[in-house]
Amino acid sequence: MGSISGSELNATVTTSIPIIDLSPFTSQPSSSPLSDASSAARLKVAQDLVRACREVGFVYIENHGVPQDELDKAFAMSKEFYDLPTAEKMKAPHPPGWAVHRGYSWPGLEKVSGALSEKNDEEWVLKLREVQDYKESYEVGSEDNPDQPNVWPPAEVLPSWRPFMTSFYWTCFAAAKHILRALALGIGLPDENDLLAYHSGHYNQLRLLHYPPLPAEAVEGGKFARMPAHTDWSTMTMLFQDDCGGLQVESPTRPGEFIDVAPIPGTCVVNVGDLLARWSNDYLKSTLHRVQLPPRQDRYTGDERLTRRRYSIPYFVSTDPDTVIECFTGEGRFEGGEKAKYEPITQREYAAMRARMQY
Repeated sequence: MGSISGSELNATVTTSIPIIDLSPFTSQPSSSPLSDASSAARLKVAQDLVRACREVGFVYIENHGVPQDELDKAFAMSKEFYDLPTAEKMKAPHPPGWAVHRGYSWPGLEKVSGALSEKNDEEWVLKLREVQDYKESYEVGSEDNPDQPNVWPPAEVLPSWRPFMTSFYWTCFAAAKHILRALALGIGLPDENDLLAYHSGHYNQLRLLHYPPLPAEAVEGGKFARMPAHTDWSTMTMLFQDDCGGLQVESPTRPGEFIDVAPIPGTCVVNVGDLLARWSNDYLKSTLHRVQLPPRQDRYTGDERLTRRRYSIPYFVSTDPDTVIECFTGEGRFEGGEKAKYEPITQREYAAMRARMQY
């Protein structure tokens, strides 16, 4: 089990999600002088990326910059962690409450939704939890984030876990920097680093997700869900997935209908988060997405009709917490220069409004 490399899947995948090759950004250091041809190639990729983020809000990225061997190791270590007995996983438990999002979340602890609240609304939270999310996750952040201290398994349980995950966190951010630069260029901001300047990397989140097998009737009867429709809170998300399938996004042309985001070898899936959508005054689109059952032809395994396991690794890229997210309008950056749709808000404030409804 691991992420999908080009040699592992030969079937042609058809999708309405655009595919962007990021190599004009990832193949050359950003500090190196660019030829006219290189600059033109970067601009085209950046404009294609922004077009995809406007029309769909989701895009596959080829040549994203995260080495395949590191991805394979991350998936292998994720499986090793989730194969541990529950008592061992609980040695790194998610802290009580919604404020700190680190460590191990057991099935049923988190309830993903798109709900927002400025206060602790227990009745609403209970209503959201009538259908339980059946997944487990482990969250990692920067060791230098004082607001979100990491919760690590003891070294005697998984000796290489902490050093590898700490390193992999920053490997993912190095790749994210290329995407942020491409977005800034494609939007038309004055400098490629205009978005990156608000992202130190210390407030991102690396998440290891596992969807355990479930009896078919538990899902079909509506007792459990894998992950309901929601948008992400952050600037953007990079997602690496195994070959199970099940991720779906809302159709850009048929609201309320969802289309598959099938695994494609050698790619990651990138989607716009709520903060980037607000920042751009909805010029870029934060799209509803969900995780459902795998494709029908291999949905269940064995005589007991158990759902297939799914492993995925999302990396949530977020601004520093006191960054004020204020719509870019009236500055010639977006068509029309329309009135701002949203009041200014900090990342810290928006994240709290979302997080308090999930735990």
